[in-house]
Amino acid sequence: MKSRIIIWVVFYACTLVAAGGAIWFVGDLNANKWNSPSIAPPAWLFGPVWTTLYLLIATSAYRLSYRKNCDLKSIALGLWAFQMCLNTLWTPVFFGAFDLKGAFAIIVILWLTITAYIVISFRIDRVSSYLFLPYWAWVSFATALNYAYILAN
Repeated sequence: MKSRIIIWVVFYACTLVAAGGAIWFVGDLNANKWNSPSIAPPAWLFGPVWTTLYLLIATSAYRLSYRKNCDLKSIALGLWAFQMCLNTLWTPVFFGAFDLKGAFAIIVILWLTITAYIVISFRIDRVSSYLFLPYWAWVSFATALNYAYILAN
């Protein structure tokens, strides 16, 4: 039981790395002289949404890690790790480098990776797949929002 808790904490720590990177870059989008698109949510919404999503993301990987070994499990966990890298990379590109088009390219690849993870993890553990659906929905919206920022600026 103790080792299972440690493994879940390790997966959650991975999500905290992504979240921790955001602390350095998230600020007032208007400080960049950007025009906000009409679909931009209020800033206060991001904290609760990402906290919930990171719990779901970590729990999904944790569940997969305890499923029977199969070729798809390695692929799914690889996709999980890759989407975490992309998730971590998007924030400094968008907020730090102010590169809307570069951030858009990253988030499109992130969306595709999340989609692939959902499809593959469904064949291993349906709950792990379902846990990623809110994340997929949020990143779908964030992709549209990123594109809206490109159009507005």
